[in-house]
Amino acid sequence: MKADQGSAWILVGANLVALAVAWTQKWPLFWLLIPYWVRNVVIGWYSAKRILALQRFTTEGTSGFEGRNDEEIKRNTVKFFACHYGGFHLVYLFFMHIAFSMGKLPGGIVVPELTGKDWLWIAGLGLTFALTHRASFKRNLESDSQSRPNIGTLMFLPYARVVPMHLTFCVGLGPGYSGAVLLFGLLKTIADAGMHVVEHRVLAAPTTSAAPRDPGGRSS
Repeated sequence: MKADQGSAWILVGANLVALAVAWTQKWPLFWLLIPYWVRNVVIGWYSAKRILALQRFTTEGTSGFEGRNDEEIKRNTVKFFACHYGGFHLVYLFFMHIAFSMGKLPGGIVVPELTGKDWLWIAGLGLTFALTHRASFKRNLESDSQSRPNIGTLMFLPYARVVPMHLTFCVGLGPGYSGAVLLFGLLKTIADAGMHVVEHRVLAAPTTSAAPRDPGGRSS
């Protein structure tokens, strides 16, 4: 329980650091989306590795997770996840590239040019996020080895990180500097905390409570 609380505070702390950098450096919200885009990609990477590393899992209550055996189910799940989750982030990357190339967002919102110092801050935040989730990945592997996670739940968890970015792109870029940054920070913190609770309370179910699987890889 203490380990769960500690890792939750690390996630919250990482968000606060990012918001503090944006606030002190007077970044427009659009700049803050860059390190968070990197963070989402890191989360997707470690989520795929986590699925492939599963020793035992269940598909109870899910559909579409099929294969001749567990290894094939895991590979098929990761392929679908990479195409779908990766597709989201390619669209966001394309959107950000166009915005920086044009120097403005829809509605005439000006996108200031990033300086070398800003890129250093962004790189530092990206590295911080990568190290944070690398440590979380190791803890998750230990938890998975003692339980039988639902592979469907595990695959959809990273999408909770996409929702705040998607909402911000759609409705959050219009407000002023302070309002937009606070809105995005609040949404990201809630998403991170919610995903953390699911990971450590729902996925970490005791192995004894899970139904056995047949050789075809399905829950009985």
